[in-house]
Amino acid sequence: MSYTLRGRIESRLAAMLAPLAAAGVASLAVDDWWPIELAALMLAVGLALDATLYHRVLAYQPGWLAVPLGALELVLVMAAARATDLHSPLGGALVLFVLSWLWTQVVGHAALPLLRDSYAEDGGELARGGAAAAAGAAAVLLAALSVAWVTAPPTVRLAAGVHQGPLVLDHEQELVGEPGAVVRGGIVIRADGVVVRDVAVVGGDHGIDVDLSENVVLDGVRVSGFAMDGIHARRSTVEIRGCTIRSPGGYTQGVDISFAAHLHMSVVEDCTITGGQEGIVTHSSTVVIQDNIVRRTALRGITMTEMSMGHIEDNTVLDALGVGIFCGDFSMCEADGNTVVGTRADRGSGDLTRAGVGLEAHYGAELTVGDNDVHGNPVPLAAFADASIRGG
Repeated sequence: MSYTLRGRIESRLAAMLAPLAAAGVASLAVDDWWPIELAALMLAVGLALDATLYHRVLAYQPGWLAVPLGALELVLVMAAARATDLHSPLGGALVLFVLSWLWTQVVGHAALPLLRDSYAEDGGELARGGAAAAAGAAAVLLAALSVAWVTAPPTVRLAAGVHQGPLVLDHEQELVGEPGAVVRGGIVIRADGVVVRDVAVVGGDHGIDVDLSENVVLDGVRVSGFAMDGIHARRSTVEIRGCTIRSPGGYTQGVDISFAAHLHMSVVEDCTITGGQEGIVTHSSTVVIQDNIVRRTALRGITMTEMSMGHIEDNTVLDALGVGIFCGDFSMCEADGNTVVGTRADRGSGDLTRAGVGLEAHYGAELTVGDNDVHGNPVPLAAFADASIRGG
């Protein structure tokens, strides 16, 4: 079929009306706005391709070309979702895209030609129907935006200065620190959907304590002076990004995510953690640990243990005592792109498993390794107690 530019745009708008409406309903059902955001992104990418590429290159568009063009749009939509920090589950996003794409094919190849006899001769133009399609798409997006505005959790601005804690967040909200905002005594999170940004936390048993809470985001937090864990997450899912944690002496840990194997994946990304016994540790959880810097730990740099599963990617572990990266106790770990340098043997312990090991699998764990840089360690790779290392 030979489309005009107007025909391409009007046909796409008409075909996307039902997916937009369905995505809006799905957003209300799952209490999350990623479906309508993703559908709007699909529409924007499609319209951009119509105007800049398809109209110029495809004077005639055969039906079979729908599949490769759909694949191209899928790649671009996923790239745009990542670039705009749209946090959608991969499986859900793929299902939404595929169902929407199938619907648009049905509409474009069957419904519109049946409803309008001159559809092909008019190059896909819909006359008055085109204006109605544009108005309908705008109305759906405006309705979704209005509902999102009304139902959005409150944003609390924390003014510069010291605020005495512990600060308890027991309902969905976004806490944003102004420059110089400090909470002394810790932050306690006991609700789903809490976001904490750009706040410094000093002291407390745990700097930030998260329990029985899902979809928690900790972005740009700075934690120091705590007694046990910098960030302590139990039976929760968290996204921790851009954090800075300085562990004091004693048995302290930078980030501890535990007992969340039944929940979806947590993320620790782009953090800098200095000191403590362990920099990042997981117990019975599914976690992605990537692009972090962990320095001068006294037990292990990064630990994934107690039947955890996850990816340890592109991290830098420096000057750890005993072990750099550890996969233990029947965990299943993938380690790729990490740099582990200067791990020191813990000679005082007399423990061979702590002889300055860069990457270690222990007690039934399965560690799959890719291209890691483990120079400057007495023992680059080692497996103990029926554990295994694959790849490398």
